[in-house]
Amino acid sequence: MLVLTALAIFVTMALALIRALRGPSVYDRIVAVNVFGTKTVLIVALITAISGNDDLIDVALVYALINFIAIVAVLKLAHMRDLAGAGEGDITDG
Repeated sequence: MLVLTALAIFVTMALALIRALRGPSVYDRIVAVNVFGTKTVLIVALITAISGNDDLIDVALVYALINFIAIVAVLKLAHMRDLAGAGEGDITDG
């Protein structure tokens, strides 16, 4: 069952990679990279379940946090064209 789950995750990762390469828009590519990162977290969690090494779940959590922060930064960069500037139309203004 775990092997079938890993295979399904790898297929989903391949599809996300194709979407990241083909687009068509920048936002499609960003979402595809986010999906790829999320599936990577799932693979690490699956390896944790298979191996019984509970220390790897910390790696998965840190990777998920880094993935989230990176996606927010890239979205801000794609939207604002500047990471440091907080001008009109900033996504953090509400």
